[in-house]
Amino acid sequence: MRFTFRQLEVFLAAAHFQNITKAADSLAMSQSAASSALKDIESQFDLPLFDRIGKRLQLNEQGRLIRPKAEQLLEQAKELERIMAQHKDAGHLKVGATLTIGNYLAVATMAEMMQEQPDAEVTLSVANTSEIGQKVLNFEIDIGLIEGELQHQDLDLIPWRDDELVVFCAPSHPLADQLQTTDRQLKEAEWILRESGSGTRQAFDRAMHGILPEIQVKLELEHTEAIKRAVEAGLGVGCLSRVVLEDAFKRGSLIPLPVPHRDFHRKFYFVLHKQKYRSAGIERWMELCRLSNKK
Repeated sequence: MRFTFRQLEVFLAAAHFQNITKAADSLAMSQSAASSALKDIESQFDLPLFDRIGKRLQLNEQGRLIRPKAEQLLEQAKELERIMAQHKDAGHLKVGATLTIGNYLAVATMAEMMQEQPDAEVTLSVANTSEIGQKVLNFEIDIGLIEGELQHQDLDLIPWRDDELVVFCAPSHPLADQLQTTDRQLKEAEWILRESGSGTRQAFDRAMHGILPEIQVKLELEHTEAIKRAVEAGLGVGCLSRVVLEDAFKRGSLIPLPVPHRDFHRKFYFVLHKQKYRSAGIERWMELCRLSNKK
């Protein structure tokens, strides 16, 4: 580029004040620096922009033609500067989420953010907790939303919202009419569960502390919908997030089993790399996630 924004500022100030001394004062410059900047932009293009009448500067025809374009260009530059200073544009945000969060929570937040910022590009990848953690470590995604806890010196785990796992079965299952499910019944049941490495399985294993070795796992499936279908078909008992099961409970296609003596509460977390710069997009995503929890 053969001119600078500073030169354009001097040109516009001179056009406004019609005097180089006043123009220099308005820009906190010396008169000689302002005069030099104005001469430089005119000489670089061999294009006089002013008629000089004594100390008075009067825009000529070329100057009047260029003035609105220069004002527009400077205003765009100032807006870009404001954006960069405030970091307010989301840009391209790469989000990773576990299956439950990705399918039942993150998509709504994604839609809200893209509606709020039409120019933002948000991509969502879905995997289990350990895989999302690895993607964050490798800088493959900007932020992860996970159901389980991760222990790594390079990861920041930030609590997001509370969640609860629910044990459930089909209406035709022998346990469906139980007011309370005992440990003995839990051990005798055939279970259809998420795979190891998932946050849901981690929370289930923790809740079953003391009887876990005696739990009979019939099937391990990676997808929550597959688990729900298998349980509906009477293949066994399942345990998933209440977020996943609410619609099925309302329809009556699945039945919650009370297990009050076992703690199935857990938290969902944001996970970020400690060396990752938290851009405006990341901060806004987290804010929208927190707001969605209050709705």
